[in-house]
Amino acid sequence: MKGNYTTLLLLVAAFIALFLARLWLAAQGSVPRTFEMLDLLTAAGALLVLLKGYRRLQRADWITALVLGAVVGAGMRFATLFSPYPFLGVVHDSAGQAWVRGGLTWLATLGGLVIMRQGGPVQFHVPNGQWRKALRGLLVGLAVGLPLAVLNLFALQATQGQPVHWQNPLSAMLDAVQPAVVEEVIYRFALWGLLWLILRRSLPRQAVWLAGLLSMLAHTYAHFDDLFLQSPLTALGMGAVLALFWGLPPLILARRRGLESAIAFHWLQDATRFWAGF
Repeated sequence: MKGNYTTLLLLVAAFIALFLARLWLAAQGSVPRTFEMLDLLTAAGALLVLLKGYRRLQRADWITALVLGAVVGAGMRFATLFSPYPFLGVVHDSAGQAWVRGGLTWLATLGGLVIMRQGGPVQFHVPNGQWRKALRGLLVGLAVGLPLAVLNLFALQATQGQPVHWQNPLSAMLDAVQPAVVEEVIYRFALWGLLWLILRRSLPRQAVWLAGLLSMLAHTYAHFDDLFLQSPLTALGMGAVLALFWGLPPLILARRRGLESAIAFHWLQDATRFWAGF
């Protein structure tokens, strides 16, 4: 395995520095969540890629990004079981969240599609009109996700110490679209692609999976802002478990079966937990 690992080490150091800086600042007062910082950094990278390579995009790419952003925005307006943190501590209402989440999804989708047109690590079959591949990816994602969705319910009961409280299944299915689409598009499509662009020259053979692991770990550990403040070692351990059972599967699905498959996996995890009242 040959390659220059300097760029990789700098990226790892940058992610660690971001998490540590956020942890230190949070101990001093109110600061943005790690998710919000990563979302904005990814959106900025997607914008730069889009400005440089928008000519690579096809008409279907623009339509797909617009539809995804609109679906997320409209869905946020009617969400009842999904309630995101106030964005940057400023955007509290559903209308504002709809614009923020829809806009981030639209921009990350376009950036990810530009990278995909350059041979990026994750394929999105819908813009290519590959409907059979998209459908197969969705079905595989659901099949892989089902046992882990059940396991997730037991894990949530054990860690949160509360019983199952069944909610409206239709609301659960609709609201699960929010985290499934937004997070997979930002982290599994755009961020993974951006990191791949950075690593592909220094580590051409390893860039795909190293970039994927970096984006997966960043996404996973961003879930534990509060726990890192209370018990850093516990947060590290729980993050490792989360990465193993619910981070690696969508990573592999996205690479092998396309973005649709990772979205389906993620959607089933959240639809199940929303239905069960978590």
